[in-house]
Amino acid sequence: MCTAITYNTDNHYFGRNLDLEYSYKETVTITPRNYEFKFRKVGDINRHYAIIGMSYISNNYPLYYDAINEKGVGMAGLNFPGNAHYNDIKEDKNNIAPFEFIPYVLSQCSNIKEVKELLQNVNLALINFSDELPVSPLHWIIADKESSITVESVVDGLKIYDNPVGVLTNNPTFDIQIFNLNNYMNLSIEQPINNFSKELNLNTYSRGMGAIGLPGDLSSASRFVKATFTKMNSLSGTSESESISQFFHILGSVYQQRGCVHMGEDKYEITIYSSCCNMDKGIYYYTTYENSQITGVDMYKEDLESKELINYDLIKGQHILMQN
Repeated sequence: MCTAITYNTDNHYFGRNLDLEYSYKETVTITPRNYEFKFRKVGDINRHYAIIGMSYISNNYPLYYDAINEKGVGMAGLNFPGNAHYNDIKEDKNNIAPFEFIPYVLSQCSNIKEVKELLQNVNLALINFSDELPVSPLHWIIADKESSITVESVVDGLKIYDNPVGVLTNNPTFDIQIFNLNNYMNLSIEQPINNFSKELNLNTYSRGMGAIGLPGDLSSASRFVKATFTKMNSLSGTSESESISQFFHILGSVYQQRGCVHMGEDKYEITIYSSCCNMDKGIYYYTTYENSQITGVDMYKEDLESKELINYDLIKGQHILMQN
């Protein structure tokens, strides 16, 4: 399962935790402006916005998990099992395969307004990338520097929700996740007062008691509440170092440790990587489960007029700075 968030200081940030029990050979991938995007049912795009993100490259095609484009639009796909529904081909729509959805949007949209307009004629179609890589049940968070939306293709159709918290996890559907926040309106960053009974002399005995009741388990519904509370009350300095550090701390509040979510046999779900994209500067930062050092890739240090994909293998081994 996964968690994605947005965060703003002087710059704007977008990223996610990828939580799974296995890893493909994902790489930080830059798609330059002149790489030819070939789509299964709509016309190819030869010239487009440059994109940087995490992808698995298969047959020279970037299967993006999350990415931003040079205009500052970010998008991430998160697991949505049991709810995601993809349709048959519709002749009156632009039929987009789920694996094409991130490139289709980020290649041509410069803000959320343009995204919403593009989505009016989109049908997410049941099209596999290959026999070896069948379609994944996903929903998506899409954000620009000012706002974000959640997109879900369900039995009732394509749902587009304004996302006022800039957070997405997995199930249930986004409307239910947002409604569920009503159950936690009593939480506070302040110390609580005694509303239990005027007849009892109840006192605080620890810092942080205003947030008693904040979920701490690793379910997607609980992670949504915890990530939202943490993000909405988060404070940091405005420098790049302070901003990205705080971003990773927010994601760390819902980080998954090996051994806590058993997937059967000897498999355990972990946070394979965490990402943080500076949407203004085009920098993709990441950490991995084995390497907590923040590593960055700057798209503007590459030839963005190229036709060829540019990719960087993840640095996975732990890097430790010895001081003596």
